Amino acid sequence: MQPLDKLDHKILEMMQVNNTVSQRDIGEAIGLSAPAVQRRITRLRETGVIRQDISIIDPEYLGSPITIVVQVEMETDKVTIINETKERFRKTPQVQQCYYVTGEVDFMLIIMVFTMKEYEALTHELFFNNPGIKRFKSSISMDIVKYGLAFPMPK
Repeated sequence: MQPLDKLDHKILEMMQVNNTVSQRDIGEAIGLSAPAVQRRITRLRETGVIRQDISIIDPEYLGSPITIVVQVEMETDKVTIINETKERFRKTPQVQQCYYVTGEVDFMLIIMVFTMKEYEALTHELFFNNPGIKRFKSSISMDIVKYGLAFPMPK
């Protein structure tokens, strides 16, 4: 894969803020023509640098979802069980983010549900019915202080 240069970083920075910004506007901001910006964006998509083009929805408009941070400790460190658990988390739509981490726990999850009843059912599906999980600990978010998916660009 071709390394990213400063112009690629600037394009990515602008697209992370507003993915509908025109190629002409990007070009004017960074000193490239619109066709040159288009070629770069096409390359960034084709090489997988840009994974998806999505819209981030304000969850409050969907009816006050509950955000839960869950720490998960595994019973074992067998690779097959870890990988099966990763895949289960990956396929669960309520799991917004999943991190396989070092330290006292094995996974950190960010989960969004609309009711505690929904979360209770999810705990059975994800945790209680998974013999590879030793324990889990839930923390309910009282407020989302910062939410974002944009990566800072290297300087």
